[in-house]
Amino acid sequence: MKNRLWHFVLQGALPLLTALWMCPISAAGQDSTEQDTNSRGSRAELTVTVRERSGEVVTVPTAVKLFRNGALEDQKSTSQGHAFFIPRSLGEFTITVEAVGYRAAQKDVSLAVAIPYADEVVLERDMAASSVGIPGTPLLAPRAKEALDKGELALKDGRLEEAQRHISEAVKLAPGNPDVLYVQGMLYMKQSNWEQAQIVLEKANQLAPNQPHLLSALGMNLCNQKKYEQAIPPLEKSIHLEPSLGWETEWALAKAYYYQHAYDRALNMAEQAHARSHGSAAQVELLFAQCLTAAGRFEDSAQVLREFLKNTPEGPDAATAHRWLSRLAADSKIRQ
Repeated sequence: MKNRLWHFVLQGALPLLTALWMCPISAAGQDSTEQDTNSRGSRAELTVTVRERSGEVVTVPTAVKLFRNGALEDQKSTSQGHAFFIPRSLGEFTITVEAVGYRAAQKDVSLAVAIPYADEVVLERDMAASSVGIPGTPLLAPRAKEALDKGELALKDGRLEEAQRHISEAVKLAPGNPDVLYVQGMLYMKQSNWEQAQIVLEKANQLAPNQPHLLSALGMNLCNQKKYEQAIPPLEKSIHLEPSLGWETEWALAKAYYYQHAYDRALNMAEQAHARSHGSAAQVELLFAQCLTAAGRFEDSAQVLREFLKNTPEGPDAATAHRWLSRLAADSKIRQ
């Protein structure tokens, strides 16, 4: 699921919430080693590997299409970042690649000889993406999709009553669709209705298991309920499945570790969230300072707090930072 709800839900009532992509569900793919070599005959083989800009293989399933002269030759869903083709003839082809949460990409390739070829396509994350969808799940009927789209827009704009009306309609029309359940869960979280959010998010997870952003949502919702021990497994699994998920998930996991007194792990994760957020999130900076203090790194903690106050001199978070600095000084933990 794309990140249409990523940042606005972090504002307002929710202390631990990020709207999350639901990445494509794994689909079986083919590997060239599994092909009957006699079936290829005079045909070329083409293995397409899909990577992120960082060089990491995109492990979530991705739609890869092969065109020749503008006509679709074949299409596959990747398995562990790879898609395998045996075109019907040699010649010039175009590869197109699409994945939820990424910008579409294409690449031309020439298959001149009947030999195995390997090529790569690099995808970039689409941080402005706005559509929801999990490849492999049933498509929403037009009325349900229209209701869901209107509900999401209203939710993004903070019009909760309107969002409730449209999302309820989408639920009636498509009660078993994980996209609909996901957005319903986001609405409940926006309303601080943690228990109902947990119910629908868990149902969505059963229908579309092992989606990193959905697992992250589940973990964050448990953090909202201060169920930190229960929050750790889904958050850890989310990051394991997609290490580049974002600072919000790292921050939530650091918080869960911290309140379970796993201070070393908390500091490691908070430092990652701090680096990834580039100092743009008050909740990350304050948690990072807490973890440094817990690790006995008092001067480092004070430095983080001072830097935070330089950028955010006013507001409740600034008052908290001032209070913590005063306490460190009163306890003779830092130099005046």
